[in-house]
Amino acid sequence: MNYIEDINKFIIENFLFGDENDLENDASLLENGIIDSTGVLELISFLEETYDITIEDDEMIPDNLDSMDNINNFLKKKLSD
Repeated sequence: MNYIEDINKFIIENFLFGDENDLENDASLLENGIIDSTGVLELISFLEETYDITIEDDEMIPDNLDSMDNINNFLKKKLSD
Protein backbone atom coordinates (compact mmCIF):
# COMPACT_ATOMS: atom_id res chain seq x y z
CA MET A 1 0.00 0.00 0.00
CA ASN A 2 1.16 3.53 -0.73
CA TYR A 3 0.55 6.20 1.91
CA ILE A 4 2.14 9.09 0.00
CA GLU A 5 -1.18 10.70 -0.96
CA ASP A 6 -2.40 10.92 2.67
CA ILE A 7 0.97 12.20 3.88
CA ASN A 8 1.23 14.77 1.09
CA LYS A 9 -2.30 16.05 1.76
CA PHE A 10 -1.58 16.41 5.49
CA ILE A 11 1.69 18.28 4.87
CA ILE A 12 0.12 20.64 2.32
CA GLU A 13 -2.87 21.43 4.55
CA ASN A 14 -0.98 21.80 7.82
CA PHE A 15 2.49 23.09 6.97
CA LEU A 16 2.27 24.61 3.49
CA PHE A 17 -1.15 26.15 4.10
CA GLY A 18 -2.61 24.82 0.88
CA ASP A 19 0.37 25.83 -1.27
CA GLU A 20 0.87 22.79 -3.47
CA ASN A 21 4.49 23.43 -4.36
CA ASP A 22 6.70 20.90 -6.08
CA LEU A 23 7.44 18.90 -2.95
CA GLU A 24 9.44 15.86 -3.97
CA ASN A 25 8.73 12.58 -2.20
CA ASP A 26 12.38 12.22 -1.21
CA ALA A 27 12.87 15.84 -0.06
CA SER A 28 13.87 16.34 3.57
CA LEU A 29 10.98 17.93 5.43
CA LEU A 30 13.32 19.29 8.13
CA GLU A 31 16.17 20.53 5.91
CA ASN A 32 13.72 22.29 3.59
CA GLY A 33 12.05 24.07 6.51
CA ILE A 34 8.69 22.46 5.86
CA ILE A 35 8.37 21.15 9.41
CA ASP A 36 10.19 21.87 12.66
CA SER A 37 10.36 19.89 15.89
CA THR A 38 6.78 20.84 16.78
CA GLY A 39 5.72 19.84 13.28
CA VAL A 40 7.31 16.44 13.77
CA LEU A 41 5.11 15.94 16.83
CA GLU A 42 2.03 16.98 14.83
CA LEU A 43 3.02 14.56 12.06
CA ILE A 44 3.47 11.74 14.57
CA SER A 45 0.07 12.47 16.10
CA PHE A 46 -1.52 12.42 12.63
CA LEU A 47 0.11 9.10 11.75
CA GLU A 48 -0.86 7.50 15.05
CA GLU A 49 -4.49 8.63 14.80
CA THR A 50 -4.89 7.92 11.09
CA TYR A 51 -3.31 4.47 11.05
CA ASP A 52 -4.07 3.39 14.64
CA ILE A 53 -0.42 2.83 15.50
CA THR A 54 1.94 3.86 18.26
CA ILE A 55 5.25 5.36 17.22
CA GLU A 56 7.84 4.54 19.86
CA ASP A 57 10.55 6.98 20.94
CA ASP A 58 13.26 4.94 19.21
CA GLU A 59 11.28 5.11 15.94
CA MET A 60 11.24 8.94 15.92
CA ILE A 61 14.28 9.25 13.68
CA PRO A 62 14.87 10.95 10.32
CA ASP A 63 15.18 7.57 8.60
CA ASN A 64 11.48 7.07 9.40
CA LEU A 65 10.01 10.58 9.35
CA ASP A 66 12.10 13.06 7.34
CA SER A 67 10.56 12.65 3.88
CA MET A 68 7.35 11.36 2.39
CA ASP A 69 9.23 8.34 1.01
CA ASN A 70 10.71 7.60 4.45
CA ILE A 71 7.30 7.92 6.12
CA ASN A 72 5.70 5.73 3.46
CA ASN A 73 8.33 3.01 3.93
CA PHE A 74 8.09 3.27 7.72
CA LEU A 75 4.30 2.86 7.60
CA LYS A 76 4.57 -0.15 5.30
CA LYS A 77 6.89 -1.87 7.78
CA LYS A 78 4.94 -0.77 10.85
CA LEU A 79 1.58 -1.88 9.51
CA SER A 80 2.84 -5.23 8.23
CA ASP A 81 3.96 -6.36 11.71
